[in-house]
Amino acid sequence: DMIHKKNVKYFFENAKKAKKQATKTVNAGKKTSIVIKTIASDVLTTSELGGKRRLAHLLGMYGTIIFWVTSVIMIFCYSTKESVTPSILTLLWHLGAIMTCLGGYWFWFFLRVDVSAEGNPWYRIIKADLFVLSLVVTATIGLIWSYLQTADVSGWDTLFLVLFMISNLVLFGGVYWSKFAHMFYKPGAAIQKHLAEADGSNENLPEPSDKPKQFGLGIKREAPRHY
Repeated sequence: DMIHKKNVKYFFENAKKAKKQATKTVNAGKKTSIVIKTIASDVLTTSELGGKRRLAHLLGMYGTIIFWVTSVIMIFCYSTKESVTPSILTLLWHLGAIMTCLGGYWFWFFLRVDVSAEGNPWYRIIKADLFVLSLVVTATIGLIWSYLQTADVSGWDTLFLVLFMISNLVLFGGVYWSKFAHMFYKPGAAIQKHLAEADGSNENLPEPSDKPKQFGLGIKREAPRHY
């Protein structure tokens, strides 16, 4: 993904450019403070989003993290017949999968920009949708597989185990085309943005004017949904 999209190369080149355009010197303590604040605000609580989009994103993000972490622990630590998986792990695994489904389906059917603002049908699929679709499908199939195992439905549980494996292959194998990597690049972009504001380079943009914000009368007629 790094070779194909050249994202890391872009960030490093952009950082060098910003350093040359800086008008102020930011010491190490200030930089550390900016990084910590950015992680706490932009990354951990997605403060750049608002309302329903933020809630859906937080559900999907933390649900996915819980789902993946518990999956890794159970696969590599409790995969033998003799091992007994702690109930808290299975509880968290199911909770993570449910949160992922809630956030993912909420976003897919109601909050996508091309659906809510541009009027495109929800079933219109492009390459950028591969990540969120494969993610929610993986979580959904995982929950169905878990239910079939509990209900001891012979045959169907094996089928959904195979489907669960295939959906994971699509999710992680589709990194080359999907938005999977945005989880790693977005925090880096947010940190770079705040550092650029602090050192005066401001990403080569003019300083904000010292005037009140004016959006026109249209802002009163319609909610801001056109991004």
